[in-house]
Amino acid sequence: MIEVHNLSKIYGDKAAVRDVSFRIGAGEIVGFLGPNGAGKTTTIRMLTGYMPPTSGAASVAGFDVFSQGNEVRTRLGYLPENVPLYPDMRVEEFLKFRAAQKRVPGASRSSRIDFVVDRCGLTDVRKRVIGTLSRGYRQRVGLADALVADPPVLILDEPTSGFDPLQRVELRQLILSMGAEGKTTILFSSHILSEVQAVSQRLLVIAGGRLVADGRTDELIRKYGEASIVVEAEAKAEDLQSMLAAVPGVRSVDPMDGRPGYSPVAAGVVRCAVHAEPGSDPRSAIIELCAKRSVRLREVAYHPAPLELVFARMVTGGEGAAVERVSSELKAEGAMA
Repeated sequence: MIEVHNLSKIYGDKAAVRDVSFRIGAGEIVGFLGPNGAGKTTTIRMLTGYMPPTSGAASVAGFDVFSQGNEVRTRLGYLPENVPLYPDMRVEEFLKFRAAQKRVPGASRSSRIDFVVDRCGLTDVRKRVIGTLSRGYRQRVGLADALVADPPVLILDEPTSGFDPLQRVELRQLILSMGAEGKTTILFSSHILSEVQAVSQRLLVIAGGRLVADGRTDELIRKYGEASIVVEAEAKAEDLQSMLAAVPGVRSVDPMDGRPGYSPVAAGVVRCAVHAEPGSDPRSAIIELCAKRSVRLREVAYHPAPLELVFARMVTGGEGAAVERVSSELKAEGAMA
């Protein structure tokens, strides 16, 4: 439903986007990630026809974005980060106006507006003037506008900007329900990584204007993430740490007892956090080695890497000061073992 081939946008001697290519199939929900200035919004603006590319090609629902813009717009729902609305219009009035612009058939226009008003949580404000609404509700109006023509492709750029936590949960549920129906292809960009992880089957990651990762969310977490395995055993702390550090695929071993939020379990029982190499899962080797050494295990618990750490590794190409800062911060917050 979305195809991008060698898309570039150059400003003078600076490339905002360079040679980006990807394909999104029908019914997929794809998260689009990248640090500030990476080229996400520029890519989205080119896909939606708001900005011409310097070179490359893109199509939506089989129509060329740049030469068949009208055909694309009838099949595309777009929610930008800063939603353009008419503040003097009432919500219902605005949606009727937009439905007419998008050529929603007159016979079904009222029922379609009722549907998006209900689905976007606008029932209580449908008679209100848009300019009097909070930012979160204005964002909901923008989402209803994107959905009113029942487009097969939906592009959301920072859709939860201005949302409170409850509204974010409601939007996630809406996206997931649309994904379950399988009728809508969704490209979803957000700086809130937990949101992207919760709804996306696949991730596209851009950094420095280039696509640096493309794959299923779980596969990228395994590939770039440093999983943690909490091992609790009846042994001396130094003996257990030394033994675990020798297991293939283990990156490092840290004691956990005494850290904030962790207190000793019982006399003679110790806990360690085993940090695996990206893409590695040494649990079986740990269990086999403990059995061989007659070390009695009480727990071997797998904790996948937080998406924040995975993201840092993807956009920096591996290790570095930024990755170490993220890792240290997550450990201090208790988000990593």
